[in-house]
Amino acid sequence: MSAEAARFDPIKYKETTREQWQTAAEPWYRWGPTIEEWLGRATETMLDMAEVGPGSRVLDVAAGAGGQSIAAARRVGPDGHVLATDISSNILEFASEAARREGLGNVETRVVDGEDLGELEEGAFDAVISRVGLIYFPDRQKALSGMRRSLKPGGRIACVVYSTAENNKFFSIPVSIIRRRAQLPPPLPGQPGPFSLGGAGVLEEAYRGAGFREAETRIVPSPLRLPSAGECVCFERESFGALHQMMSGLSQPEREAV
Repeated sequence: MSAEAARFDPIKYKETTREQWQTAAEPWYRWGPTIEEWLGRATETMLDMAEVGPGSRVLDVAAGAGGQSIAAARRVGPDGHVLATDISSNILEFASEAARREGLGNVETRVVDGEDLGELEEGAFDAVISRVGLIYFPDRQKALSGMRRSLKPGGRIACVVYSTAENNKFFSIPVSIIRRRAQLPPPLPGQPGPFSLGGAGVLEEAYRGAGFREAETRIVPSPLRLPSAGECVCFERESFGALHQMMSGLSQPEREAV
């Protein structure tokens, strides 16, 4: 094993991911309107591709504060059901609050590791969705296999992932700054991260590796528009658990300088 490969510990990574999203839960929820405006079109495309409609039973993996769970719940109506799962209990509390505020009684939340969906009933869901969650799973094949197990025959899975770093300067610039300051090596092939599924054919290959016969991807432009660069920096610093995780390797002066 190379020195670089030895640096990545999937167990520690997952523990840190949980801790960082426990911390970032409130800001992610607070910035919800901005997130929904940014990812709204991609979310609707995801729900279309999963064929989420009236009466559907939907599993949301890595649901976060539940923006896409709420969108799915509106589609499925009172005869449908949405189970929003996440590794962070704090962030699911905000998802539950969002559903109550919207008057949606068809949303349930449960703390579940997206790589270990075995506790869920087999073949119970018409659709599985995941919005910018799959990219952060160390063992995405296990996650996708668990999602497939959860689907009814003929059910569909749809995920939102970021494309390449070149197409996402909003995220790739701070990531590159943090990586340089922390002297982190470049991500290894297959290592989780924001752009880990963005390359041509990578997501389709992951689906097929988990036993899905057909896979389709659609590119959805999702520009993020904020009033100022300062507000953009504030949004990134406060709400992105992935950046929090990377910044944990910096000293306090270095974190303040980023």
